[in-house]
Amino acid sequence: MRTARPTAPRTSLLAGFAVALVVIVAVFAVVQLTRSTGGSPKGPPGGAAPVPGVLAATPVTGHVTGQVPAACHERKAGNGQPLPDPACTPGVISAAVTQDNLGRTICRPGYTKTVRPPSSDTGAYKRKVMTVYHEPGPPSDYEFDHLVSLELGGSNDVGNLWPERNDHPPGAANSKDPVENALNRAVCKHTVTLAAAQSAIATDWTTALARLGLPPVR
Repeated sequence: MRTARPTAPRTSLLAGFAVALVVIVAVFAVVQLTRSTGGSPKGPPGGAAPVPGVLAATPVTGHVTGQVPAACHERKAGNGQPLPDPACTPGVISAAVTQDNLGRTICRPGYTKTVRPPSSDTGAYKRKVMTVYHEPGPPSDYEFDHLVSLELGGSNDVGNLWPERNDHPPGAANSKDPVENALNRAVCKHTVTLAAAQSAIATDWTTALARLGLPPVR
C-alpha cells in the first residue's frame, strides 16, 4: 500500500507568495531610487537633504558647516560673470529665517553680524574651496561668497559658499553685492517674497532682478 506524501497547507503557500512579492517590490523601489539619484541616495555637499524646487535649509550657528566637495567647476553667465557649480554650491538657506519673521531677522539692521562666521573660521574653508574650484589666484582676489547672501537668509553651510573673484565695480567689491542689496530691499518692502528672492539668486544671480521684475542696479 503506497503512502501519500504530506502536502503543505494552502495558507502556507499563500503566505510564501506574499513575502516574495513584498521583497520584489522593495528591491524595485531601491533600484528606481538609485537610478533617479545617479547612485546611492545622498544630499548636497553641505549635508542637507534636497527637495525638488526648494532650497535645502540648515541651522545657522555663526560657523561654517558641512563638508567641502571633491571637485567643482565655475560656470559663466550669459554676460560673462562667474556662477558657481550647482552640484557643489546649489545654495542653502537658514532654517531660522522665514517670511513671517523678516522684521526680526534680515530686515533688522545688524542681523548679518550676528550670523556671519569669523575670518578664523572662513579662512581655512576658503582655501579648501578655492582648491576644489581650481581657482589659481591669491585668496585676496576672491570673496568667499554666500550664494544666497546672509541678508537674504542664506546659510553658512559649504553648499552655499563659493570663491567669487572680485571685479571691483564702482562702490562694491564685486558685481553680485549690489544685486544682493537690491533683493534685500525688495523683500523687506514686500515687493517680492523671501522664497522667490532666494530661488532667483541661487539659480543665476546675474538674472535674479530681471526674473523678479525688478529694475537693474545702477
